Order: sequence, then C-alpha cells, then structure tokens
Amino acid sequence: MPSTSVEQLSPTRAKLTIAVSPAELEPSIKHAYQHIAEQVSVPGFRKGKVPAAIIDQRVGRAAVIEHAVNEGLDTFYREALAETKLVPLGRPSADILEWPNAADFSGELLLSIEVDIRPEITVPKYEGLAITVDALDVSADDIQDELDQLRARFGTLMAVDRPAKKGDFITLDLVATIGDVEVDNASGISYELGSGELIEGIDEAVDSLTAGESTTFASTLLGGEHEGETAQISVTVTAVKERELPDPDDDFAQMASEFDTVKELKDAIKAQVAKRKVAQQGAQARDLLIEQLIAAADIPVAESVIEEEVHRHLEGEGRLEDEVHRAEVVESSTKAYKMQLLFDAITETEQVQIGDEEISQYLMQSAAQYGMGPQEFVNALSESGQLPAVLAELSRNKTVAKVLAKAKVTDSKGKPVDLSEFTRTADDAQADAEAEAEADALRAPAPRIRLPSQPPRRRRLASPPSSQRHSARGKPGESADGEQARNAAVASLDSIQRRHQAARRNGVCDGRTLDGPERIRPSAERSHHLAWFRGARRQRE
Repeated sequence: MPSTSVEQLSPTRAKLTIAVSPAELEPSIKHAYQHIAEQVSVPGFRKGKVPAAIIDQRVGRAAVIEHAVNEGLDTFYREALAETKLVPLGRPSADILEWPNAADFSGELLLSIEVDIRPEITVPKYEGLAITVDALDVSADDIQDELDQLRARFGTLMAVDRPAKKGDFITLDLVATIGDVEVDNASGISYELGSGELIEGIDEAVDSLTAGESTTFASTLLGGEHEGETAQISVTVTAVKERELPDPDDDFAQMASEFDTVKELKDAIKAQVAKRKVAQQGAQARDLLIEQLIAAADIPVAESVIEEEVHRHLEGEGRLEDEVHRAEVVESSTKAYKMQLLFDAITETEQVQIGDEEISQYLMQSAAQYGMGPQEFVNALSESGQLPAVLAELSRNKTVAKVLAKAKVTDSKGKPVDLSEFTRTADDAQADAEAEAEADALRAPAPRIRLPSQPPRRRRLASPPSSQRHSARGKPGESADGEQARNAAVASLDSIQRRHQAARRNGVCDGRTLDGPERIRPSAERSHHLAWFRGARRQRE
C-alpha cells in the first residue's frame, strides 16, 4: 500500500501526500499497456496484441505512465483515505508532484491531494435534555372541523340558479390562447371555487358569474410546450352547484364510518385529532432537539461544500441570480450540513445499525409512494447513486429517535409528554417481543412427573395394530407428560410469532409509527386538470 502523510490545512480540509513505489505502480502500467494495445492500430498486429516495445516506439513511455497514473489515481486516493481514516465531504483536487522516470519506470510517483473532510466533533450531552413543546388541546372546534370535512366528502351537489360563490362547485370550459393561436383547451372541468387548485387568477375571474356567463383573464401557463408564457384564458361557467351536507346524526355515522352513533363517531374523531396532535408534538420536539444540539456543538463548516450544494440547488431551480433566495438556501444547507455531521457522530457513539427488515420496510413504502415496484425502486436508487445516502439518512433518523427517547419532554403547561410511540425503533419492538416471549415461557406449566409408590407389575398386553402404534399427537415413545411439555413449548413459540407479527404491523419509519386515521370513502366529485395549469398550488407555495 502506498505511504501517506496528512497535513491538516483547517478543521475541515486536509492535504494528503501519497508516495507510490514502482512496484505499487506496476499493475497500473501493465494494464495501461493492455488498454493502449486495444486502442492503437499497428500494421502486422491485431488489436490487443501489440507488444509493449512497439507501443513505446509509437506512443512513448511518458504516455504510458500518464495513462497508468490516471487509471490508478482513484485507487491510491481511496487507499490513503482508508489508511488515514479520513471521511471526505467534497470533491478532491489532485496534483502530481513527481513523476516516475520514463526511461525505466524507476522512482516514486508523488501525489498531492486536497479534500474537504469531516471535522472532529465533540458531541454535547443529550441524556435528559429538556425540551418544551406546545400543549395538546383538542377543542370542540377541532372535532367539529373534522366532522364537517367528513360530511363534505359525503355531500350532495345540487344545481343552483345564482352567482357562484366560494365553496360552490362550478363546471368550466377553458381555452388558452397566445396571440391569435389556441394552445390548449378543456371542457367540463369540475372545480371548487376558492380552493386554489386551478390556474392562478381563476378564482377572481369566475367569482360571481352565473351559469352561461364567460370572461377572459391573463395567466402564466405552468406546463406543456408554452410553459412559462403568458396566455389569455377564456373561461365559461356552464353550471353552478351547491354542496348540501348530510345531517350529523346516527344514520350519517353508520353510512360514513364503522360506528353506530354520532357520539361514537365524535369520540373516535377526538382520539384521532389527539393522536395527530401528539404526532405534531413529536415533530416539534424533534426539531427543537436538533436545534439545541446544533447550538451546543461546535461544528466547523466547510464553506466550499456548502457553496457547491447551494449552486447545484439554485441551478436546478434556474435562480442563480436570486440573491434573496440564495441566502435562504445557504442557511438551510448549513443547518442540514451541521445536522448530518452531528448525528453521524452520535450514530457512531450509539453504535446504531439499520436492520434488513427496516431497510426492506422503507424500500417497500417508498416504492409504493412513487408507484414503483420494490426492485424497480432499488434499481433506480442504485443507478442514480443515491442508495448510500438513503441508508445514511435512515441511520440518522433512527439515531434522532434514540436521542429523543432519552430527552425530557414537557408541554408548555409543565405536563410530561410521552413520545414513546414515536421514538420506538425496530430494536425496541424486537426486545419487547423477546421479553414477553420469555415471560410466556416462564408462565407455561412445567411437566409433572408421577412417581409410583411401588414398582408396577408386568403385564402382557396385546400389541396394537401397526396403524395405531404412533399417536397422532405425540411422537413414538413419547409420554403424556412429555407431550404436554412439547405442546406448551409450541404454544410459547406461537405467542412469540404473534407478538413479532404485531410488532411488524406497528412498524416504525424514521422513529415514528405508521398508524394513521381511519379510512373513509371518498366522494365521487373530483377535479380534473389541464396540462398547462398542473402544479399551480405547488409553485405558488
């Protein structure tokens, strides 16, 4: 292995000086000859069969050495990182300080490589860290809002003869023109007025229009061939419908849910709202935990790494000249950089590892979100080189959950907040399942051995038929007590499996449970979208 010396240029940057001996460079030189032989054409020789002496005459040994160094540079660099145990953060820059002698390949190859590295970090104390979150308060308005949303999903649309107002469902015909050229059109679009889900300016344009009336307004197209261009949008209201909500009674509860009475439905809604607010407390506690630890830790910042990330982000958005947005991206990128470095260090301290089941669970859930098969999703991550980053992020999220579990979380009223449901990891679930299994095994009755008071007399018994010699439940030669013990063990194993399956159903992703609200049937009314206004809400936000 080449010898390496390290010069620390700053807390986040180092210079590696790598000395490669002729013997260590020799494999790269041999491969260079082979590669060049496959590329050059020499009369009298087939490609790949050109002797080294001919290559020296035609190409020159200097070119062979250069080829060998370019080929072996990455290997020498990675070996130097492994030897020095440095963790690179950015792209390295390399210089050749000394070349081997081109005449006989003697002499060392001397490389100088500078790279941004992960700095040494002193992890602040996080055991018992005090965190205060907002108090959980489920009000009557919260329950009523949820109930009204549920009623709206089962509402009935009735045509009305009056001007449209916010909350109405209107049917629209749309035509987009640039100059005198029609660039797109759509008919029969169902849209909830005031929802902001269509093209910008539509709500103001059709407000107060009645069925049969038309208007025109200007807006920017957000998709298609004319994306980003300003077009004149002609809109005609063909129908105005008002949504009538069902009465919140027992009949509605039976229609919209699994409950028989509206009181039971409201109680379930209250529990769902409370659970959602606990999740909000968990998210708030997580953010506050990260902010406090970052503030308490002295984390040097590699400015070149941040600048490269900011440039890539702004270039992707096409906003390289937007200085205000640049400042926002610099701030968020710096925070993300510090968070990653800090929790990578804590991950090593806590020796956090991601199990195969956790990785599989994440990949299956993410694949479903993207509408892809699990293997297709894995292939996409591998081809884009994102798989290592995904695994690192899973480790950090698991570490955040472990650290948050050790914090002391209270609400603004001083009441302790139990976030165990959101900080449990797969390791915790497995440990609990194993502990319960052991307890079940201890509770299982031990087999009793009956000792006779005197030796039994021998009796000659008729041999049973061969088909009856083996009990259907026991094994040959197994006593009743032995069979009882075996059945107890089987029952204990079944208990372990059931609890393990329950733990998997209550699976964990990024330190939070996957439980969600009850599924409710959606309404039949859905909005349609034109190509040129898709994403309007996303871009405005």
